[in-house]
Amino acid sequence: MAEYEANGVVAGEVVSARMVRGERGDRAEAVVRASEPRYQRANDVLVVAYDGESARTLAGLLQGVLDRLRDVSFPTIAAIDGAALGAGSQLAIACDLRVAAADASFGVPAAKLGLMVNHWTVQRIATLAGPSMARAILLTAEVVSGADALRVGLVNRQGSLPEALEWAEQIAKLAPLTIAGHKLMLNRLEPSLDNFADVAAAFDRAWNSNDFAEGIDAFRSRRTPVFRGE
Repeated sequence: MAEYEANGVVAGEVVSARMVRGERGDRAEAVVRASEPRYQRANDVLVVAYDGESARTLAGLLQGVLDRLRDVSFPTIAAIDGAALGAGSQLAIACDLRVAAADASFGVPAAKLGLMVNHWTVQRIATLAGPSMARAILLTAEVVSGADALRVGLVNRQGSLPEALEWAEQIAKLAPLTIAGHKLMLNRLEPSLDNFADVAAAFDRAWNSNDFAEGIDAFRSRRTPVFRGE
C-alpha cells in the first residue's frame, strides 16, 4: 500500500496524519500520531493565545479541524504514546478509533486554568468514556492513564503507532462503502447540540473571568493558581 503525509493545523500546531491507501482506489484510513511534546506545545498555544474575545474564534478554528476528522467518510485512528491533554484529548476523541500505550494519558486541565472547553468536547468525552469518567475528567481535572482509558472504552486497543498503522492496513481491505455508510449512521446517533444560552453565558463568563487571568499568570509563573470564582 502507498503511504503519504497530510497535515492539519490544531490551534497553530501542525499535526501530522499518515494516510494509508488501498490499491483499489480511494480507500484511506488516517492515523494521527499523538505524542507528549506535540500536545504540550498545542496546549501552550491555547493558553497564551486565548483572551476572552479571541476564545470563540480560536475555539472555532480548532472545532473545524475536529469536525473534519469526525466527518471524513473513512476511519481515522489516533495513536497516542504520550500525554494527550487539552487539545490533545480533543484531537484523539475526534478520531473514530484510538490506540494508546498503557502509560499514555488523557485529560482536560481546564479547571486548573480557569477556562472552559466547548459543549461538543463534553458530549464526546461522556459518550466515549461514560458519564462517570467524564465527570472525573471535567470536574476534577483527573488525568486518565492509557490502561484505564482502555478499560472504560475511551481507547480501543493498547499499542502505539506501529499497531495503529497495522490496524489501518487491515481496515483498508474491508468494503469502503459499507464502512462509510456505517460511520455516517454512527455519527447521526450523536444528538445535535443547540445553542443553549446558559452554556454560552457560562463559556463567556469563564473566558472573561479574573480566574482565567489568574490561571494564565500561574501557568506562566509555574505556581499554583488561587481561584476566587470571579
